This record gives sequence, structure tokens and C-alpha cells, in this order.
Amino acid sequence: MNLKKSLFQEIEQIPESLLPEVLNFVQFLKYKHQQEKPETALLSESVLAKDWLTSEEDEAWQNL
Repeated sequence: MNLKKSLFQEIEQIPESLLPEVLNFVQFLKYKHQQEKPETALLSESVLAKDWLTSEEDEAWQNL
């Protein structure tokens, strides 16, 4: 059984009164994941800059 099916089965067994809390948690996880993406890009910027900030790169992109 795949993970989504297992999750759906668990949700089906949760009392109705707890569903708002489950929804809130799922929304929190989505938000948290979205916030981590820009941070990863910023952290990699300094490493990638070593390859990007060269005269060869400037020359390659000057006609665009």
C-alpha cells in the first residue's frame, strides 16, 4: 500500500472533531516546505557564484 492510501485510511478513522487540527498541521507542513525552498537557493548562491562570476560567463551571455 502506498503512503497516500495509508494516510487517507488514517484520516478516515480520525474523529470529526480532530479534522481541523489535522488540516492545520498539513497546511503548516506545506508552508514550512515552501519557506525552505528560497533558503536553499540563497545558500547555494555563493557556491554557484564561483562559476557564474567569471569573464567567460560574462562573455557568453553578453549577446542575450
